[in-house]
Amino acid sequence: MGMGERDRAAEESGEGGERMSDIVGGCLCGSVRYESEAEPILTAVCHCRHCQKQTSSAFSIFVVLPKGSLRIEGEALAAFEDVGESGLPVFRKFCPKCGSAIVSEVVATPDVEWLNAGTLDDPSWFRPQMHMWCGSSQPWVSIDEDIPAYAGNPPQGD
Repeated sequence: MGMGERDRAAEESGEGGERMSDIVGGCLCGSVRYESEAEPILTAVCHCRHCQKQTSSAFSIFVVLPKGSLRIEGEALAAFEDVGESGLPVFRKFCPKCGSAIVSEVVATPDVEWLNAGTLDDPSWFRPQMHMWCGSSQPWVSIDEDIPAYAGNPPQGD
């Protein structure tokens, strides 16, 4: 079975439990596809200048997954080695054909992968649980007061 077919087969047969989301997606040109059966650890919006530049937008939206739970097929991802606020590398991985940002590996958070939620086949379920780097958010962006927001990185353990 291919990506996403397992979930559809289980759904049709009545097997399997409730899922918070379908973590299935890919790049703009279709050369990269991915899926994960893991429950997200966190959903977040990052307003840092690096994410703004990577997305050519005001922020990035992320689904944070356990390291190793994301299965990627197709074109091998290219990577840009950035440096995070910690001084440690951030590997921003993208499709080498169309440039879609797929996932980031942040050395400062070694147990997780930061999946770019805009590449989900169905991102409509995405609801941010936190906003980070709000100190560099664009002045025209409204941030819901009911969602935790941090000027920089959230405190460890949040």
